[in-house]
Amino acid sequence: MAALACYKTGERSRLIYRPCPEARPDGRKSFSWKDHHNLIQTARRQPGGWTVPVWDGLNTHLTAGMRRYIADRDWLTVYQLPPYAHDLNPVEGIWSILRRTTTANRTFNDPEDLITAVRRGLHQLQYRHDVLGGCLTSTGLRHQPP
Repeated sequence: MAALACYKTGERSRLIYRPCPEARPDGRKSFSWKDHHNLIQTARRQPGGWTVPVWDGLNTHLTAGMRRYIADRDWLTVYQLPPYAHDLNPVEGIWSILRRTTTANRTFNDPEDLITAVRRGLHQLQYRHDVLGGCLTSTGLRHQPP
């Protein structure tokens, strides 16, 4: 599962998420840089304007394909978090909430059962703009317009 917490001054916070694509011809079981590209494209269409992802050190964020994609788009600026700086990533707050609520004290029958529970929890969080804003506030970062 991948998620983007989106913040724009004067607008409600947004949460965009996608489960890992299934049945890849290459057998890959995780997100590729192209999947992250698609997530960024979705985020850009939602709040509009400049898109500024703040990323952790996930290897797909650092691939040559992703670097080329970023370099070719003047509307896209990416900030790379330092290693082991999960406390600066608002999405980590969202995962923490899910671990304490939706997935807490549960067993899952299979991966699909887990994915369904996580999607349900994320769907509920999409409409809790105060909670999404709190995830940004808890990082100590704040939105500054360009």
